[in-house]
Amino acid sequence: MSLNKFNLAAVIEAPIISEKSTISAEKNKSFVFKVQKQATKKHIKQAVELMFSVEVDSVQVLNVKGKQKKFGRSLGQRSDWKKAYVKLKPGHDIEFSVA
Repeated sequence: MSLNKFNLAAVIEAPIISEKSTISAEKNKSFVFKVQKQATKKHIKQAVELMFSVEVDSVQVLNVKGKQKKFGRSLGQRSDWKKAYVKLKPGHDIEFSVA
């Protein structure tokens, strides 16, 4: 099943820029993205290759559970979301300052 280019662009919601993801990018050429909950590894790989013109080596996904938080006197639940670790093939790189 292949998605068209418009739907593939919507698979990746945002890059995650943190200290851990920056270290991972420098050492392993592995980048972290927030993706749609229903996205598969295949769709994530196609979306990254389309948006950044790079070749993807592997994709690892992680479901992040939302935390319970207090809002005044009531309890609330943050939304669950999905995180993807995308490792690039040697010789490829993503520059977020340029992209």
